[in-house]
Amino acid sequence: MEKKVIGRTDQADFPALGLSDIDIKIDTGAYTSSIHCNHIREEDNILCCTFLDPKHPEYNGKEMRFEAYDITAVKSSNGEIQYRYVVQSNIRLFNKVHKISLTLSSREDMRFPVLIGRKFLTKKFVVDTELTDVSYSQKQL
Repeated sequence: MEKKVIGRTDQADFPALGLSDIDIKIDTGAYTSSIHCNHIREEDNILCCTFLDPKHPEYNGKEMRFEAYDITAVKSSNGEIQYRYVVQSNIRLFNKVHKISLTLSSREDMRFPVLIGRKFLTKKFVVDTELTDVSYSQKQL
């Protein structure tokens, strides 16, 4: 499969989560991908959460429920280890839907609600840091 060139930032859809045109930052320094999430809790072996927050224009307040999820250790750039929930979902880039693993974290103080890491990028994309919104500019409306 030929690798697509993606820029340092873009916008993507997350069809299974009901989210469209979400700002994403490509982070080759991160192994995992992460999405802004709050109100995370487990109830009877079901993970419940809300994506984004009321300050985000795409916030819908809808609680999502996941029967299949995991917990993983994520090491920050300063060496600190955090344990985060991981869910499987999908992402639409370049008009194609891909499977993606997303760790759930609070990113309310961050400019981008989603970080895309190397685990997802590998074998699919090459990053050109001079570019932005490459996938979004090709989006078929």
